[in-house]
Amino acid sequence: MLIILTFSINIHPQFITMKTFSLKEKDVNRQWYLFDATDKTLGRFASKIADKLRGKDKPDFTPHVDGGDFVVVINAEKVKVTGKKRDQKKYYKHSLYPGGLKTKAFKDVIEENPERVIESAVKGMLPKNKLRNKIFNKLKVYSGSNHPHESQNPSVWNPKI
Repeated sequence: MLIILTFSINIHPQFITMKTFSLKEKDVNRQWYLFDATDKTLGRFASKIADKLRGKDKPDFTPHVDGGDFVVVINAEKVKVTGKKRDQKKYYKHSLYPGGLKTKAFKDVIEENPERVIESAVKGMLPKNKLRNKIFNKLKVYSGSNHPHESQNPSVWNPKI
């Protein structure tokens, strides 16, 4: 004896609803993280920082809302680059006058202002829109191991790079 049962479920399309979650500025929960740049490769390290600043590592990431965390980077002078970039990588700035282009090599910039190396790399990885400066202001870079953000109790974060 073979019994075949068939079921038919009719669901009207108006009863099927899906909602997209969108993070609001008031619902953002920001935390402080401490990154140590000692012997980290510049580009890979900067991309991890950029993701943390934007909040891309959070499950409630929303592209048009600044939902990222604060990042404190210490030991900026100990960051490393691969290949011949130490001698060949250039940093440019222009005075907006004809012939006003100034260039500096990586090795000169890391000696004079090591914070600028990490700031420049991270800023280049942030989106080019109105949120860029707001996101970038949450980055604090220091050349030594001392920083004035002890009262925020930053949790040490050591990404696998």
